Amino acid sequence: MSDQLKDREKKDQAGTDHQSHHARMVADFRRRFWVSLILSLPILVLAPMLQQAFGYEGLIAFPYQNYVQFGLATVVFGYGGWPFLKGFFDELKKSQPGMMTLIGLAIAVAYGYSSAVVFKLPGRMFFWELVTLIDVMLLGHWIEMKSVLGASGALEELVKLMPSKAHRVTESGDTEDVPVSALKKGDRVLVKPGEKIPTDGVVAEGRTSVNESMLTGETKPVEKGDGDELIGGSINGEATVTVEVQKTGDETYLSRVVNMVKEAQRSRSRAQDTANRVAKWLTLIAITAGVGTLVVWWYFAGRDFNYSLQRMVSVMVITCPHALGLAVPLVVAVSTTLAARSGLLIRDRTAFERARSLQAIVFDKTGTLTEGRFGVTRVVSLGDLQEDQVLRQCASIESHSEHPIARGIVAEAKQRGLDYPAPKDFEAIAGKGAQARINDRSVKVVSPGYLQENNLHVDDDRLLQMAEAGNTIVYLLVDDQVEGALGLADVVRQESHEAIARLKRMGIRVMMLTGDSRAVARSVAQELELDDYFAEVLPEQKASKIKEVKGRGLTVAMVGDGVNDAPALAEADVGVAIGAGTDVAMEAADIVLVRSDPRDVAAITQLARATHSKMVQNLWWAAGYNAFAIPLAAGALFPWGIILPPAVGALIMSASTVIVAINAKLLDRKKPALQGDHDDSMEESRPS
Repeated sequence: MSDQLKDREKKDQAGTDHQSHHARMVADFRRRFWVSLILSLPILVLAPMLQQAFGYEGLIAFPYQNYVQFGLATVVFGYGGWPFLKGFFDELKKSQPGMMTLIGLAIAVAYGYSSAVVFKLPGRMFFWELVTLIDVMLLGHWIEMKSVLGASGALEELVKLMPSKAHRVTESGDTEDVPVSALKKGDRVLVKPGEKIPTDGVVAEGRTSVNESMLTGETKPVEKGDGDELIGGSINGEATVTVEVQKTGDETYLSRVVNMVKEAQRSRSRAQDTANRVAKWLTLIAITAGVGTLVVWWYFAGRDFNYSLQRMVSVMVITCPHALGLAVPLVVAVSTTLAARSGLLIRDRTAFERARSLQAIVFDKTGTLTEGRFGVTRVVSLGDLQEDQVLRQCASIESHSEHPIARGIVAEAKQRGLDYPAPKDFEAIAGKGAQARINDRSVKVVSPGYLQENNLHVDDDRLLQMAEAGNTIVYLLVDDQVEGALGLADVVRQESHEAIARLKRMGIRVMMLTGDSRAVARSVAQELELDDYFAEVLPEQKASKIKEVKGRGLTVAMVGDGVNDAPALAEADVGVAIGAGTDVAMEAADIVLVRSDPRDVAAITQLARATHSKMVQNLWWAAGYNAFAIPLAAGALFPWGIILPPAVGALIMSASTVIVAINAKLLDRKKPALQGDHDDSMEESRPS
């Protein structure tokens, strides 16, 4: 076996082990919770405080019942409390006291003191507070781990998309089943209807439709024919195709997506740093407030040690930053996987956070706001022919040409449902157009330069308007008489109109950057109602234009799709690559949008704002309640008869943890808004 295959298998195994580890942790907390809860029930029934509270004091009494409570509590403390005790010692070894320190200290003090009371030390037992504290903490951790596992589950599912076997075509034309890991570039594989594409490649033979919804978020099957790219993990439709392997292993699109999502989930962010600073301060507050509460009640207020200890335990429990450790990471996990499912790949968390405060977005024109292909904008009759007849004659000539202008004319005729006759004696006119015979008449489709060379003059205001709008104009000549003209321009994406409107409603200024002429840029800018545009910009000048916009005091995003956009993507506060077709775009951008759909730029901004909102909410739920709970736990309302037992303190703290977990998962409700009405297939990105 080659080293490459061994490395691939090791990585696959690592991914499986990582998933299994999380699953085992969930199962472990679930098991510890249920065992501890069952053992806690007799302790609760025997607790004197609860007997008094519920009026059955003296009804349940038997010899050595304190020892029974001690035995049951010891099991709960040792088995249920072990994860917290282990974390307590781990934090002490690292000299980084935190959440586990607080929990471990609280249950150790409660157990140690209560055990001493069982063995004749004067005082009151805290066994029921101890076991309920452990039960609630275990429940909170169980829910937390399930939430984290659920948030990461979609990422792990991406790995499972890849099939394990492939039908490789041999030199004799037969097929052999081989592991996908054994495929190499240039191999050909047969993919039958309903099977998954084994790895990235191109269609070598056949035509089919492919379901890429799990990868790109698109629900509509994408038509694929000779030479079209296929993504490993997508599902073949109705026909058998032969696929030539282009990429394997970590080079594949799916592997890059998985690595990007993992990188984003691991990357630190400003919000995470804020949460860590808050957690550190809460740890110091918990220890200081806990010890201070003990001293005040015991020494200054003259209360007994038991009561003072209870107040200390309550304070340390309520101040524990348990939920704070979940507040930001869970939102990050949910938002990153949600974005990946929707075709929004986050490479830099800090840049993603900046996207929420964008004030200006600069779009590259060609292939981003436009489709990067010529389309007919206007048909003008200059003689006896009707407009459809002009287009039909032009399409007949251009049907034998592969020029981009020719393809645009033919596409327009097909879109209008026009049939055109086959030309005879087709001949290209070097640099000027083409000619042929149609219905025994000489027909030419030529450029303005041909008219000038042959002293043919056309004076029509409609042509002047098309020229001022930056249109490319071609003329139809029939028997050397000008019969009509077509205006062509780079076609503006239909999605661009909606994208610009959404961004403006969000209060963001929208601009365009292009190397095209001022007339072309002005036409597109007017059609889309842009706030500003930069025309005739050379590739090496794009970064300086972004710097110029930043110089206006604006937080700027650059959206591009080509190699020459890389410097501008890096210069912007947020670089967005639209269309994941080029490796350069993937590497230069902070965020990669899988679809060539500018509406996703608005979607990523909306997601950034929603994510930040959830983080702020979670930080408040995780830490904000301390301003109320710490004084209450310390006994500030004791003169009014209000006290807070440790178990209630644990319940309040764990309730914040549950709320934080649920609140983060509610970010999933943003998914339909993110995907919108995207019905277009994923397109290849085109250079500007």
